[in-house]
Amino acid sequence: MALPAATEMNDLHVVVVEDEPILREEIAAFLRESGCTVHEAYCAEQATAICRAGVRVDVLFTDIHLNGSANGWDVAKLFRAAHPDIGVVYTSGKSLDPAQCVPDSLFFSKPYSRADILTACRRLLA
Repeated sequence: MALPAATEMNDLHVVVVEDEPILREEIAAFLRESGCTVHEAYCAEQATAICRAGVRVDVLFTDIHLNGSANGWDVAKLFRAAHPDIGVVYTSGKSLDPAQCVPDSLFFSKPYSRADILTACRRLLA
């Protein structure tokens, strides 16, 4: 499967959910520099507000372990219910429970390569 050309990334909308500010800001800045439109959330509640605001979402990039009342699995299920065709990329510094993941999602252990995340977003967009 061919990856979309870099110019096609200008039309990719990503929601980044990460409770560690440095990690969230770093991946969000990298995705923006790569041409993506990025919405940032620091917790599940803020991600829920973004989801309910009706913004366009192509890919959800979420940490599994979040501060607050919900986790990344809950966030992904919420986004998939509202946007059935979105791609989902999970990340965590801890172990993964595949049974909790939404279908057709990807997982990256921390620390991850920013380039790998961009490639994953492109793959999910294709």
